Amino acid sequence: MACLGLYCGKTLLFKNGSTEIYGECGVCPRGQRTNAQKYCEPCTESPELYDWLYLGFMAMLPLVLHWFFIEWYSGKKSSSALFQHITALFECTVAALITLLVSDPVGVLYIRSCRVLMLSDWYTMLYNPSPDYVTTVHCTHEAVYPLYTIVFIYYAFCLVLMMLLRPLLVKKIACGLGKSDRFKSIYAALYFFPILTVLQAVGGGLLYYAFPYIILVLSLVTLAVYMSASEIENCYDLLVRKKRLIVLFSHWLLHAYGIISISRVDKLEQDLPLLALVPTPALFYLFTAKFTEPSRILSEGANGH
Repeated sequence: MACLGLYCGKTLLFKNGSTEIYGECGVCPRGQRTNAQKYCEPCTESPELYDWLYLGFMAMLPLVLHWFFIEWYSGKKSSSALFQHITALFECTVAALITLLVSDPVGVLYIRSCRVLMLSDWYTMLYNPSPDYVTTVHCTHEAVYPLYTIVFIYYAFCLVLMMLLRPLLVKKIACGLGKSDRFKSIYAALYFFPILTVLQAVGGGLLYYAFPYIILVLSLVTLAVYMSASEIENCYDLLVRKKRLIVLFSHWLLHAYGIISISRVDKLEQDLPLLALVPTPALFYLFTAKFTEPSRILSEGANGH
């Protein structure tokens, strides 16, 4: 009988020399996906650069949110923010390393994967066939192995490490904060981790194709908001505080990350010059900030210009 369904395949049950025996058409085991002949094949390829960039983006999300809420709740006089930032970076780094080590093949910082061919590869549950329009053949499996589930594993390790390390650190060094404010950045993580999990579960495929543009748009918007809120109007205002330079360079790294993700560096000699565009938004803001200063606009309006 023909194997129906986009993601249904026949699993190899027995092999002896040239003799191969396959099972009935159905769901492929974890770590396998169907080929053009409707047979389940193991995922043996290495992730492409774009796949690694996607995983890097999903790994950065909790780290950036950690840093944001730590900065938000630490207060200007708190000396604990730096240690919490470093701890959050340590947590996410260790979680990423452990996730790679427990993934197949176990014990090495390397993963094998299936190639992503189309958007529907992320949503195989929507393509279960009904040959007789009554009985449904369930062929739901991870066709993009392990890009879908590895993110959940990483978030789980991030959460466990945060609960083990951060409360002790905050209790020790967050003396400048009130008792009710000390753990607010941890409470915030208990909210955004479930949100990130649902986001990956529902929109993982959409994020896979859209994340380069999300990075570019959000990094441009947040940089403009930060420079405006900090009243930065010239290069001197940037150099006054080291924190402002750190924020600027961090956004430049995000710009470069987004540009590399879009270009995929398929043609190195053509794509690398695009990185010269990284400082352009900040320079444009500095050159035009004086023309959009509210006080100047109001004064010119009052004078009738």
